[in-house]
Amino acid sequence: MSTDAEWDARYFAAPEGMFSGNVNGTLAVEVADLAPGTALDIGCGEGADAIWLARAGWDVTGLDVSAVAVQRAEGAARAAGVDVRWLVGDFATTELDPFDLVTTHYPALEKTPDRTVLRALAAAVTPGGTLLYVGHAPLEREAALARGFDPDGYVLPKDVSAFLDDRWEIEVAETRPRPGGAPHGSAFTHDDVLRARRLR
Repeated sequence: MSTDAEWDARYFAAPEGMFSGNVNGTLAVEVADLAPGTALDIGCGEGADAIWLARAGWDVTGLDVSAVAVQRAEGAARAAGVDVRWLVGDFATTELDPFDLVTTHYPALEKTPDRTVLRALAAAVTPGGTLLYVGHAPLEREAALARGFDPDGYVLPKDVSAFLDDRWEIEVAETRPRPGGAPHGSAFTHDDVLRARRLR
């Protein structure tokens, strides 16, 4: 399990930034037909997705366990001239009002026997709202284990899809190439995309 201190250490080890600062292409594609409203970016990192959403007219909250990441995101938002509400915390235990859009890309959200994360995801979306959950692909378990990461211990798009009941409509559930291609040095060339709309 990665703690907030461990995530802080990862960001400290990349003083020039862990990520490109560009929006995840799948987010831009999947929200293109949505009317802006309130949005939650889970695992917001250094803030690129949240800032992109704010520029597009969304009222955005960015949440991450790493205070270092959130501090960088705050600075990036100021530089971009947009307002975003930034929170440091664990999504599974942070009390939040429902949002019109809940989005997360490549999250490290752990499975638990009581399915806390899954229940929190469902509760975080307002009726009529959208959940966008995007994972890495291909996700080969043996290769991941060799890097010290067991994907079976984390919530994947397929787990979210299986959890959602008849109050939801699955609009997208597919694996497809990452828009713009994989980042330099990344083995993940595709995205595992789940987009669901809450009906009630």
